Amino acid sequence: MKFIKLISFLKKLKKKMIDSHCHLDHEPLFENIEDVIKRAKDVSINKLLTICTTIDSFERIKKLLEKDPIIFGTYGIHPHETENNVIKKETIISKITENKKIIGIGETGLDFFYNHSNKERQIDSFKEHIEAAIILRKPIIIHSRKAENETYDILSSYKYNKLKILMHCFTGSIEFSKKLLSLGAFFSASGIITFKNSTELQNTFKTIPLDKLLVETDSPFLAPIPMRGKKNEPSFIKYTIEKLALLRSVSSYEITKSTTNNFNRLFFNQ
Repeated sequence: MKFIKLISFLKKLKKKMIDSHCHLDHEPLFENIEDVIKRAKDVSINKLLTICTTIDSFERIKKLLEKDPIIFGTYGIHPHETENNVIKKETIISKITENKKIIGIGETGLDFFYNHSNKERQIDSFKEHIEAAIILRKPIIIHSRKAENETYDILSSYKYNKLKILMHCFTGSIEFSKKLLSLGAFFSASGIITFKNSTELQNTFKTIPLDKLLVETDSPFLAPIPMRGKKNEPSFIKYTIEKLALLRSVSSYEITKSTTNNFNRLFFNQ
C-alpha cells in the first residue's frame, strides 16, 4: 500500500504542463527547435500550442507540426497585420481543416495601443475570425490591448453562439475579466504577472476562477523573472506557474493540474 501511494505521489509531481501560446516559428526558436523541444520536455511540458500571426507564419507552423507530437498549431491573422493581410472566414475555415493538429483560431483581436493597422480593418478581421470559430466550433485566441469596450461589445454580440474564448496574455482590468467571464471566457497568464510593476494584473489573476485559467510564455517575447533580458522559450513556463501559485496561495502542482485540465477541456473537450 505504501508503494502504491508513493507511485501516486510521484505521478502528481510529474504532472504535465502546457504552454498554451508560443511562437515557435519566430527566431531564435525556429532555428533551434530541437533544443527548444528538448528543454520543454525536460521540465515536463507535453503540449505546445504555436500561434499563427500571418500567412507566412502559417507555412512555418505547418512544418513545425511535423517536428514532434507535442506541437499543435492555430491559424489566424494578428491585428497588427490586418492592414496588409485581408482574410475571410472561408479562407480561415479552409486553412484550419488542412491538418488535424490545427486546433484553434487566432491570434486575432484588437490592438488600439499601437494601431499598426486601421481600426476598421482590425474589427472586420476580428469578426471574420469569430464567425469561422462559430462554424468550426473551435476556440478563438484573442489579443486585446487598449480596446476593452470594443472587444467586449463585439464578443457580446455573438454571445448566443457559445463561443470558445481564450483571452491570450490577459492584461485587462478586473471589471473587463468579469464581463468576459459572463461570456464563458478563459484567461491565459503570461510572464507579465512575474514583473514587479504588475501589481494590478496580479490582483486580477487572484480573482479569476481556477477553472478558467491557462498559462503561456508568448515566447520568444515576455520572458518571466528571473529570465528577464533573455529570449523567452516554453521551458520558462514553470516560473509563471510558480508565481501564479504564490498569488493564489496554492501549490504549483495545483496550478499545473488546473491549467492543463482547462487547456484539454477547451481544445480537446476532455
